[in-house]
Amino acid sequence: MPESIVPVRAASPIRIVPSRERGLTLVELIVTIAILAILAGGAVPIVRFQVKRQNERELRRELWMMRDAIDKYKDAADKGAIQTKVDSQNYPPDLETLVNGVDIQSKKVKFLRRIPVDPMTGKAEWGMRSMQDDPKSDSYGGQSVFDVYSKSQGTALDGTKYSDW
Repeated sequence: MPESIVPVRAASPIRIVPSRERGLTLVELIVTIAILAILAGGAVPIVRFQVKRQNERELRRELWMMRDAIDKYKDAADKGAIQTKVDSQNYPPDLETLVNGVDIQSKKVKFLRRIPVDPMTGKAEWGMRSMQDDPKSDSYGGQSVFDVYSKSQGTALDGTKYSDW
C-alpha cells in the first residue's frame, strides 16, 4: 500500500508574544487616565466661560432688538400713526402689542416676531419699566413699556448685574 502524502502547512504569520509584553500595565493605565483627567479638568472652565460669553452676547442682542422695537413703536406714535393713551407718552402698553402689531393706515404692522427668551433665565419673561417708574425700581407700574431688562440676578463677566443692562 502506498503511503499517503500529507501536506505540510506553511508556518503561520501570527507571532506568539510572551504574556509580559501584552497590553498596558496597571501603572501605565493609571498614568494615562490621570493625564486625561487633568486635560479634561482644564477644558471645563474654558467651556463654561465660552458658554457664558455666548449667553451674554445673546442677551445683549435680545435686549437691543426689543428696545429697538419699542423705539420704532414710539416713533410711529409720535408721528400720529398709532393712537395711544394720553398717559403712555406714546410707548407701547405691553410687549404683546409689539408682537401682535397695530393698524397703521389700514395695514397691520408688527414690531417683533416673538417675545425672545431670556438666555440667562431660559424664559420669555422680562422685567419692564414705564416712564412713571423709578429707574432703579424692580416694580412695574403697568402704564406703558419704556424699557426692558433681564430678570436674572446673575453677574456678568465684566462684574455688572444682568438686570442693569
